[in-house]
Amino acid sequence: MSIAYDAAFSVEGKHLLLTGAGGYLGSAMARLLVAGGAHVIGVGRNGDRLQRLSEELAAGPGRFRPLVLDIADEAGMIKAFEALDVPQLDGLINNAAIGKTGSLRLADKATYMEIYDVSVASVAASIRLLLPALQKAVTNSGSASIVNVSSMYGIVSPDPRVYDTEAGRNPPFYGAAKAALLQLTRYSACEFGPLGIRTNAISPGPFPSAEAQQSNPAFVARLANRVPLGRIGQPEEAAGVVAFLLSDASRYVNGANISVDGGWTAW
Repeated sequence: MSIAYDAAFSVEGKHLLLTGAGGYLGSAMARLLVAGGAHVIGVGRNGDRLQRLSEELAAGPGRFRPLVLDIADEAGMIKAFEALDVPQLDGLINNAAIGKTGSLRLADKATYMEIYDVSVASVAASIRLLLPALQKAVTNSGSASIVNVSSMYGIVSPDPRVYDTEAGRNPPFYGAAKAALLQLTRYSACEFGPLGIRTNAISPGPFPSAEAQQSNPAFVARLANRVPLGRIGQPEEAAGVVAFLLSDASRYVNGANISVDGGWTAW
């Protein structure tokens, strides 16, 4: 089956659900997808952020619908997802995360479990609960796509020399959970691929927030010096890869992980 070039890379008219929509990368994903004509349900815990993003994106050409929800609350997630009024779900982007710092010496068991719950267990629950809507997309449109947002620290360990203090490092519980998410991606790809539902991941590299760039330019410079491209990432650069994985241009990509890190993991 052939497909026109423009249509292949399009997300126009697709119904999508994006978790972590109010965050630094999540909001960039929402902006790009809505600009491409997608109908995005943006999930997040911060209602004010989601409302501001909704107002920003009100002019379209796609639509953005905020949904205030803590995905770690499975009972709340079940109730919210059951109430969704969508004809189908063409794509699910699991982007929610918790930002914490630390090291093996400083981390306790509870923190490991908290991060794992959001980055792995809640992702599995989202896929399970939204499977019927994803299957509707396959029936109606021929395919559906799940994109899990992992991290370069699910592949490699951080360089401690980049950080000012031990307490401020990217923590091991984050990397361990993101590595588990990559394996969950492979399991999902194999289980749901026969149903026409693709599952892939992206692993962003150094994308420090605007606040971090303003408050600690020396840290940002050290990150940039560690990247073969010589700079940090811009949020729309991660969003573009997500859009590709949601589009028909990637319809034979399943179980893959795309590093979006300027070459960091190529060292």
